[in-house]
Amino acid sequence: MATIEARRPHREPGRGTDPARRRALPGWLAVSGTLFAVAWGGNEFTPLLVMYRLDSGMSAQVVNVLLGAYVLGIVPALLVGGPLSDRHGRRPLMLPAPLLCVVGSALLAAGSDSVALLFAGRVFSGLALGLAMAVGTSWVKELSQPPHDPGAGAGAGAARASLALTLGFLLGAVVAAAIAQFAPMSAVLPYAVNIVLTLALALVLLGAPETHARSTTPRRLMDDLRVPDAFHRRFLLVVVPMAPWVFGTAASAYAVLPDLLAHRVPGFEIGFSGLLCLVALASGVLSQQVAKRVDSPHSSRAVVAALAVAAAGMALAVWASTALTVTAALVAAAVLGAAYGLLLVSGLQEAQRIAGPDRLAGLTAVYYSLTYLGFFVPASLAALTRWFGYPAMFAVGTGLALLCVLAVSLSWRRHLPAPR
Repeated sequence: MATIEARRPHREPGRGTDPARRRALPGWLAVSGTLFAVAWGGNEFTPLLVMYRLDSGMSAQVVNVLLGAYVLGIVPALLVGGPLSDRHGRRPLMLPAPLLCVVGSALLAAGSDSVALLFAGRVFSGLALGLAMAVGTSWVKELSQPPHDPGAGAGAGAARASLALTLGFLLGAVVAAAIAQFAPMSAVLPYAVNIVLTLALALVLLGAPETHARSTTPRRLMDDLRVPDAFHRRFLLVVVPMAPWVFGTAASAYAVLPDLLAHRVPGFEIGFSGLLCLVALASGVLSQQVAKRVDSPHSSRAVVAALAVAAAGMALAVWASTALTVTAALVAAAVLGAAYGLLLVSGLQEAQRIAGPDRLAGLTAVYYSLTYLGFFVPASLAALTRWFGYPAMFAVGTGLALLCVLAVSLSWRRHLPAPR
């Protein structure tokens, strides 16, 4: 027996028994892949607004309503999916997201001349994105800390999730615009690309480990959906005033400005829309790297800085909508995109500090629901053009952003959550 034992190879303790050691792809990266694909599906429609106006004869009001229609899917999915995943686990609530994304893209591909199909496709895309943002963001955060990722720094989860979403928004818009501008089947092919990408990354998602055990304590559904941390004074005084600016700035950059400047780029309207998406969201990606350094658990300086940049972006939008030059639009889009990136990360980090581990997805869902109110900005501005010009409306936006800077500054160190 001694001889047999001596021939057996030496094994390090735990080697071959720990699933995390055998997993070639980090769990946070597997979940981030689906966040990326679903965000791609959520924003591929945006640069095609000009195409639907030119080729399908839809009015500015109709296409802007379609742009915001996916909020009708996002908000319910956020508010239901987030809290339920805090009770039933991340995996069961995240796995439907890529399937809903595929359905949404398929409906959009089939509905180039049908407002009803486009509306339905946007709602399905919203349902997918809502689940991914609430559940996936929380899952990435948990996979970016011990024991899953002992080497990750503080705030790594928020930064990784925000980057995955922003890259998805960016590439989804840019690739869709390039295909629609230069390739055949411009109303179908952009969505087909997303369907293939989403299905491929959904297979990768299956390998991500569960991080939140299913609760066995019986409770009513309404109890599961309550998010008491949404009434935390820090959340109300710091996060609520800044949240709608997240997508309010982004939508102004890549949904409002392209329409205003379309007559300046005849024949390349869709490509120009995609260019503004690229400039805004690339700027957002870069600013997110800065946001991690500006953030502090001891004050609201990151949110104040982000809102100040949003005010600057709105002021530049006044210039762009007055001058109506390509240069002005590109500069305004870059600053508005930087504001978007700073706002997204700083608000998410504030929300994650406020939420306890058992309510993380629920409060993340409330935060993202508030951010998506900004997607109604293009439709609201289009409706108000009967009485006001865009320069005047952007000037009002500048003033409102400065008021938010003041409001959040008054809560600089107030009502900070207890350290965990």
